[in-house]
Amino acid sequence: MTRFTPFHFTHSVELGVATAPTQIEGFPTKNSWYDWASISEKIVDGSSPFRANEHWDRYKEDIDLMASLHIRHYRLGLEWSRIEPEEGRFDEAVVEHYREELIYMLEKGIRPLVTLHHFSNPSWFERRGGFLNKDSIDIFLRFVRYAVKKISDLCSEYITVNEPNVYAVNGYLYGIWPPGRKKIREAFSVMRNLSICHLRAYEDIHDIFGNKPVRVGYANHMRVFRAKSNSPFGKLQSEILDCLFQGSVTRLMTTGRSAFPMYWFSGVKKYPHCDFIGINYYTRCTMHLLQEIPVPEHVPHNDLGWEIYPDGITELCEKYHCLYKLPVWITENGTCDARDAFRASYIYEHLRRIALSLPFVERYYHWTFIDNFEWSEGETAPFGLVQNDYATQRRTVRESGNFYSEIIAENGVSQEMIDMYLSSA
Repeated sequence: MTRFTPFHFTHSVELGVATAPTQIEGFPTKNSWYDWASISEKIVDGSSPFRANEHWDRYKEDIDLMASLHIRHYRLGLEWSRIEPEEGRFDEAVVEHYREELIYMLEKGIRPLVTLHHFSNPSWFERRGGFLNKDSIDIFLRFVRYAVKKISDLCSEYITVNEPNVYAVNGYLYGIWPPGRKKIREAFSVMRNLSICHLRAYEDIHDIFGNKPVRVGYANHMRVFRAKSNSPFGKLQSEILDCLFQGSVTRLMTTGRSAFPMYWFSGVKKYPHCDFIGINYYTRCTMHLLQEIPVPEHVPHNDLGWEIYPDGITELCEKYHCLYKLPVWITENGTCDARDAFRASYIYEHLRRIALSLPFVERYYHWTFIDNFEWSEGETAPFGLVQNDYATQRRTVRESGNFYSEIIAENGVSQEMIDMYLSSA
């Protein structure tokens, strides 16, 4: 029996693409990632977000390309450091630029989902201690209220915070992202503060919209944790890691209720603080003694060594939908594949599971639209449906991009599409 068979979506699932501002916009701004990239050996290839995709100037070209690929949903971000380059001073010209981009998207029939924090901080905020600062929550909420009020007539869907767990672990536990600290207590403090930022931003955004429709959520990085050993001790390790990395922070952000180690006592009402569960899913981790084990060569994996495990999207969506009784949005899913050898099959495998098994999934955003500055990997990790030549800024749609476009147009995958795009997979 062939590995690939046709499928169609029998429930409504909107397919889109996702990006982050620091990763695509280019041109200098005073933020934590520009500062980090200026330090020798922090970025694998020595690149920086200074160049990226020059999307700040080329947004019309990119949106035109999205529209040509039938894309009707785009998750994009606002760069905090551009909007508030100095503490308390907001740049109206930058806001107008973002408004023009949103207006152009809407004219092309593309609906925006706006992310308000995606890993980067203004340099002035970072110097004040970032999200370890006792005033950080109020400072961030000031930005949120200002930005949302400025675009509320153009956008009614928001992600408050992207992957607080990855941000905290990489920046404050492993020290491989800014600010380069290695203290577990600080990592949990930052994760907690970002969770509170989400809870309060959720309330503020709903207050801004009043009786007008708006949907607000978070995007949390979630993984399947598997123990090397099937023993009770091995399973316990997996459960502990799941709780520490994603379970506790998701409970707090979703309900306002604390759980170890994310304790918090406040006056926030204990009711759902999101209108959907946002899941960023990429891979499964095999663990031994709380350490991740490299994926063996015979196990399917991407260019970064991440295991390709499509069943994980089913496991996680079912788990969190069952826990919180909310619709699920896959806010990121994609793979690093420089040769575009397996991206089409990766997309097929994950979307097929959504189509056949997950009727409560309403949205799917592929990460990413275009190759970009991939954080500490620099320009060496291509996740894009569209290839980017950084030297010339020439965009080329990959075969996987054409495949994804046809899935959107056909509301599924036909045998003809399998023959065209998956015959060699």
